[in-house]
Amino acid sequence: MRPVTWLWAYFLGVLVGLWRTDAPPVQRIGLALLWPIALLACVVTLTMLSISAAVLFPMIGIAALAAGGAAWMIWG
Repeated sequence: MRPVTWLWAYFLGVLVGLWRTDAPPVQRIGLALLWPIALLACVVTLTMLSISAAVLFPMIGIAALAAGGAAWMIWG
């Protein structure tokens, strides 16, 4: 995707955030401008949970390593 497309998506998100957020005006503007941070937080959280699951449940870790190794052998 071109950077301009990402910029339009960001501004569209800001406009939706300003329109649909139920908060006082200052908080509404802050939430609308900072919404991309929530996406990054979601990615970080899911990564940490996946690593924790692999450590706590060894069969999940073994399956993930096997799948990663197979994908590496096929496409790497």
